[in-house]
Amino acid sequence: MTKRFLSLALLLTLLLPALIACHGNREHRSFIIPEEFDESKEYEITFWAKNDTNITQTEIYAKAIEDFEALYPNIKVNMRLYTDYGKIYNDVITNIATDTTPNVCITYPDHIATYMTGEDTVVPLDGLFADPDYGLGGAKLKYDGPTYDEIVPKFLSECILGDEHYAIPFMRSTEACYVNKTFVEALGYTLPETLTWDFVWEVAEAAMAKDEAGNFTVNGQQVLIPFIYKSSDNMMIQYLNQSGGAYSSADGDILLFNDHTKDFLYTISEHTKTKAFSTFKISGYPANFLNAGQCIFAVDSTAGATWMGSNAPLVDISEDRIVDFETAVMPIPQVDPQNPRMISQGPSMCIFNKEDSGEVLASWIFAQYLLTNEVQIAYSQTEGYAPVTLKAQTSPEYTDYISREGEDNQLHYDVKIKAVKLLMENTDNTFVTPVFNGSASLRDAAGQLIEEVTKSTRRKKTIDETFMTELYANMKSLYRLEEFSPGSSSSDSGSKITEPLPATSVILLSSIGGAWVLMGIYLLLTRKKAGK
Repeated sequence: MTKRFLSLALLLTLLLPALIACHGNREHRSFIIPEEFDESKEYEITFWAKNDTNITQTEIYAKAIEDFEALYPNIKVNMRLYTDYGKIYNDVITNIATDTTPNVCITYPDHIATYMTGEDTVVPLDGLFADPDYGLGGAKLKYDGPTYDEIVPKFLSECILGDEHYAIPFMRSTEACYVNKTFVEALGYTLPETLTWDFVWEVAEAAMAKDEAGNFTVNGQQVLIPFIYKSSDNMMIQYLNQSGGAYSSADGDILLFNDHTKDFLYTISEHTKTKAFSTFKISGYPANFLNAGQCIFAVDSTAGATWMGSNAPLVDISEDRIVDFETAVMPIPQVDPQNPRMISQGPSMCIFNKEDSGEVLASWIFAQYLLTNEVQIAYSQTEGYAPVTLKAQTSPEYTDYISREGEDNQLHYDVKIKAVKLLMENTDNTFVTPVFNGSASLRDAAGQLIEEVTKSTRRKKTIDETFMTELYANMKSLYRLEEFSPGSSSSDSGSKITEPLPATSVILLSSIGGAWVLMGIYLLLTRKKAGK
């Protein structure tokens, strides 16, 4: 019996690395570009994409797939649509464990950084970019795709993780402040060329005045939240970037939990207490309040422009609730108007590695097709997205589209086109946060700080140093952000995210440990027998 224990232990120790390698062969698979794409072989690839309730976007995806399959009859593209990027992220993480990831995925660099915890899970693209036949603008492509130089450099640089590209941009947006200019002027103010936080807070507080009947003076209604922010994580990240506050370093140092952040949270609490400020998660969609005359400053993505304004083609409230007002589309509030800073956001595409290099190449050929003018321009026209290629932005068709701002309230809806122009004019003023494994969790924590302070203030909790200390501790624990090292101050010092070991490593270490336990049992039994 004891010999069997020893044999089993030795067998596990010797064979387990090989078994792990077989089980997790995706982690040791490298991609080599085939010399030729085999068009006699049929490929079936999966494409995971995201759209909201905008049916036009779905139709654009469907047409792009249909047109692509006509060019490449041997490639069948199966599309799976999601309504939330977070759900795509969760499903990809789940599927990595079973080696059933999609081929092409609409996603964000923060998420890709986590996908890459498994070696060779996501395909590095620099080699594909430069391939003369199938790379960007490649000679053997059956469509007129952009060359490397025809992609907006800033957008392409956002897809670098470490020292290599692991994605290509698909669409880009930023945040805009959609302003009820009519109400601002009714309060006796004139919109500045650039909004500042101080101006927005001042007007928001002035708007809280009520008449003898208890209605707000500015809108004559009993409901008004002057300032509503859709994305609280963006709110925190952009304020810190504008004001020189710390957030994170490129290599994963966590710098968010500092006094600079705390001061901003106190400001938010101050204006929440007067009910001049709230967030989307707490009160609801900013566009609904804006369109009903119940909000003055609504901050949302430029991609949501078709929902904003009295004549918005997409609305979630009944027509009788819509109030007539002039909508101004402005950059988000700034700390320094002379040095505007705003976040660059919008989806990118990554490609997952597979055993068949031809399948990977088919996926790459399809992903590139989504950068053609036909797809880029059509998708941009659905919302306030900007095409990611200079090829599309400078095309006669797109130039004509932009020039017809306000011609109608559908395709040429003025608020939507103004939102696109805002991004194109401020591309050089945009930034992205450092991307590393865990940066997605840090982003969530940044937003949750604002949500917790706003919610607690509304519940009349005391927002003081004790509250802030507990809040920081809770957020670090909730999002698995390591505590500050002993002796560090509460200022802009940092810590690093500690990620769990990959599953294969856990299995390997656990099994080796088990083998040693078995050998220990064998030795104990042997000694016991010898003692007898």
